[in-house]
Amino acid sequence: MKDDTQREPTPELPAEARDTACPVRAVRSGSSGRTGYLVTGYAAARQALGDPRLSKDTAAYFAGKDSGRRLHPAVTRTMLASDPPHHTRLRALVTRAFTTGAVTAMRPFISQVTDTLLDRWPAQGQVDVVADLALPLPVTVICGLLGVPEADRPEVARWSAELFAAGRPELIDDASHAMAAYMTDLIADKRSRPGDALLDRLVSVRDGEDRLSEDELVSLAVLLLVAGHETTTHFIGSALLALLQQPSEMAGLRRDPGRVPGALEELLRHSSPVSTATFRYATETFTLGGTEIPAGAPVQVAIKAADHDPDRWSPCPGRLDLERNAAGHLAFGHGIHRCLGAPLARAEAEIALRAILTRFPELRLAVPPEQLAWRPTRLVRGLVALPVLVRAGSPDRP
Repeated sequence: MKDDTQREPTPELPAEARDTACPVRAVRSGSSGRTGYLVTGYAAARQALGDPRLSKDTAAYFAGKDSGRRLHPAVTRTMLASDPPHHTRLRALVTRAFTTGAVTAMRPFISQVTDTLLDRWPAQGQVDVVADLALPLPVTVICGLLGVPEADRPEVARWSAELFAAGRPELIDDASHAMAAYMTDLIADKRSRPGDALLDRLVSVRDGEDRLSEDELVSLAVLLLVAGHETTTHFIGSALLALLQQPSEMAGLRRDPGRVPGALEELLRHSSPVSTATFRYATETFTLGGTEIPAGAPVQVAIKAADHDPDRWSPCPGRLDLERNAAGHLAFGHGIHRCLGAPLARAEAEIALRAILTRFPELRLAVPPEQLAWRPTRLVRGLVALPVLVRAGSPDRP
């Protein structure tokens, strides 16, 4: 989910970033010339993600700074870009309407959507996993959960993708206003014609006398919609690619699909869709990973580098090993900002991967891996397309 990190670009990960002797290093932003700190070691990253001395209040950090941008406040001032007690209040209100129980109840719907999409795949031939499953599945689920009309979903998905268009600030700014305007109108419509979707419940949710303001409602709607499918789309594609590149691991899951839920943790560690956590800055001088972070300095946590830190994930952290105990990975973050939608993302990925493995036993890449294109974004990492060759299983052969 985009926030004011667009004003303070994430520094490029240096080639030596995984040097465990230096888990936190000073880096200089190419655009502003400001010195920030890049966290690549696992222990330091875990500390940083949960350390209250690192603020996410981007509005306070950028106050008085002219960025030349015109991002809508619904995108820059989300729950992700706030600290307690404001963050605590918003999360408590949202959690009441977005529970693990609700996700469990949605599993039949997720399975139905997955099967409908896979039914459109040819019995034999080439498909694009991103366009034909990884994107439409989470978009359909989150839009259904929020109550976004089916006719509006393609445009909403396009705006969401444009929010991550690195190097195109005008496109990002325009998309932020389009998304906010749409959600404002949708909330007004739900007030006049209440239903039982998540967004309807957020409109009426209360904690005593407390309730969400109009600006908070729009911001949360945008956050849930974007965060509710972007990373899941990227993870399904990246996880399947990792399995395709290690046929023995893929064959093991195909023989025993019941292992898929457990395998997800190693797949999340190995193929996390989140490259870098959203913006933080130090509210006071303190030491992180042996490096002194001065007050006011921006800090970026490199999630993917931390989840490949050999000090934590040996041996061979770059290798997918489904027997590895990957508990404690940082793909969903850590601390009070840990991803609220983790149960939903897990359910969607589990159901999608299990269905692909059982229905298409001879799945293989249609092009060499080096020909695959990745979306040019900094916060998240995902494939533009994943072309594969498929052959459906026969009734007596899974």
